[in-house]
Amino acid sequence: MKLVAVFQHTEVGTPGTVVPILHDLGVRTQVIHVDQGEPVPENPEVFSGLVLMGGYMGVYDPFPWINQEIELIRRANELGMPVAGHCLGSQILAVALGAKVEKNHRAEIGWQSIQTENCLFSDAWWQRKPGEELLTFQWHSDTFSLPPGAVRIATNHTCENQAFVVNDLHIGMQSHFEMTPALVEAYVAKNGAFLKREREVGNPSVSSENEMFSNISERTAGLTEVLRSVYRRWVQGLKN
Repeated sequence: MKLVAVFQHTEVGTPGTVVPILHDLGVRTQVIHVDQGEPVPENPEVFSGLVLMGGYMGVYDPFPWINQEIELIRRANELGMPVAGHCLGSQILAVALGAKVEKNHRAEIGWQSIQTENCLFSDAWWQRKPGEELLTFQWHSDTFSLPPGAVRIATNHTCENQAFVVNDLHIGMQSHFEMTPALVEAYVAKNGAFLKREREVGNPSVSSENEMFSNISERTAGLTEVLRSVYRRWVQGLKN
């Protein structure tokens, strides 16, 4: 099988557990370091699937690679090739498939819960009961609308659209399920000013300093378990 392309957009926005999970599922990967100037491939057919990681930028910011990734996703969709997006990656995926991205009414940062939706696709992708709470790690100010034909599979009170599936093939997740303890530390170190501002204005959807690192090994292990279920479903659509 061809490689799965994993797009890294920033230094701290590494694939985290995505690559080990895919390798455990028998899938080989190629990390494309957009953050280091590596070009976005024009032809998706050299891959079996695409995974887009997060980043501090917005989907409408004037970075040429964003529109290049959008075009690549559209070509992949025409080929029936699966695409997975994490945070910024989910927003790029949403726009590529015809949705909009805008500022959420407040940011979500740190450990936040989402709820699985009561629908067939939600059960299939999360492998959890409808309405079950999933503890996630979040770091975003924007939110996506749902692309045409998409099914929302997770929500919460702060950000209505937390995850969606299109054609039982593509998945966009606003959360960072790929986190490791080291990645949590890196996010806080790199984006500490933003975190401090949100705490100072009393944003209730931001983890406290103590909570951010509390039970971090156990919590990130829980993220990995959820993400493994997601990718176990996702790899079924990979192109040969």
